[in-house]
Amino acid sequence: MSDRNALFARRRRRTRHALRQASGGRPRLSVFRSGKHIYAQVIDDLKGATLASASSLDEGVKGRIKTGADKNAATEVGKLIAERAIAAGVKEVIFDRGGYMFHGRVAALANAAREGGLSF
Repeated sequence: MSDRNALFARRRRRTRHALRQASGGRPRLSVFRSGKHIYAQVIDDLKGATLASASSLDEGVKGRIKTGADKNAATEVGKLIAERAIAAGVKEVIFDRGGYMFHGRVAALANAAREGGLSF
């Protein structure tokens, strides 16, 4: 079990290193996916501050979804994070998928954030 966690941590580190090289000072849209929910944050690494956040646990999202662990929930969270990031004055971000594959819920969140107005 620890090998699986170590491999995930290596993938996440590798991804974050590549993001730092390519970011150009843009905030990053970070995604965390658990078994029951999905979370997203827009983080300014230069200031060390979270500019906007959204999750499938938010009241606005909770009423519209059946469960927090499917693509529909990820789409709703993507729309909400885009709305909140734009309200915070952020239009361009760099997408941080962490150690996850760009597939399924992670891709659904990213596509919904793009449709919501974020550019990455």
